[in-house]
Amino acid sequence: MQRSNLRADLLMVLTAAIWGSTFVAQQLGMDGVGPFSYTGLRMLIGVLLIAPLWGWRGGPFASLPVQPSRGLWGAGLLLGLVLFCAINLQQVGLLGTSVSNAGFITGLYVVLVPVLLRLGGTHITRQAWIAVALATAGLYFLSVKPGAGIAAGDWLQLGGALLWAVHVLLVGRLTRRHDPLRLSVLQYLVAGLLSLAVALAQESITWSGLQQAAGAIAWGGVLSIGVAYTLQAIVQREALASHAAVIYSSEGLFSALGGWLVLNEQIGLRGWSGAALLLAAMLLAQWRFKPTTAA
Repeated sequence: MQRSNLRADLLMVLTAAIWGSTFVAQQLGMDGVGPFSYTGLRMLIGVLLIAPLWGWRGGPFASLPVQPSRGLWGAGLLLGLVLFCAINLQQVGLLGTSVSNAGFITGLYVVLVPVLLRLGGTHITRQAWIAVALATAGLYFLSVKPGAGIAAGDWLQLGGALLWAVHVLLVGRLTRRHDPLRLSVLQYLVAGLLSLAVALAQESITWSGLQQAAGAIAWGGVLSIGVAYTLQAIVQREALASHAAVIYSSEGLFSALGGWLVLNEQIGLRGWSGAALLLAAMLLAQWRFKPTTAA
């Protein structure tokens, strides 16, 4: 396996770890502010962090184009709209389900990504399908408790999972045509402004609430948006979407660990068995992986 492939995979695991840990912050943040307020504020924190890099082309960004590409603003608008819908379905859904359930259902995009690719005519290898099956089983055993019913928020998480699959595919395609840093700034800006517009119309924002949610907003804005989503845009320029989805599915593992450590949600033998299946899925997806074409 080439060193560059290993580095990309490790960055995707880091991205998934940050996303998974953010489920806890997303739930805790809504003790002080509404779901759209939380999303809008953390998106704008991401804009503030990444916008200064718009024109900088030093260090690891030296190979990126100096001038904005044609169609960048339209691509940023499209990606921002999808992100706005997906992340707010997830955020509102957390009001009616557990962190572990949200992690499992969101992680179902590991199945939806190759399905959508196949419907679009892209060949998916048997190895990739087996990895997807292992990841799905792992997410189920890790997150869904025996005898658990369907909570109201789970349906919103399922709608979000479909949009997350679309988002993964769009990021993979659009970052090959446009500068991923500029694209990231635009999608955060669109999603943030739309979220704040809904928040101002429907939610009550107070100073005491903002103070209470400040830590969770900072975690979600700096790490999840500023770091993780930007890493996703950079790394997916070269990664297969189906391969990336399997690695991103470890988000469910990290959300369960976060719920265990912070919210005292139990994992147990069943959960750890699921974690082992997730690890097996990621190893299988990487085994003799050769990125000859991009999906």
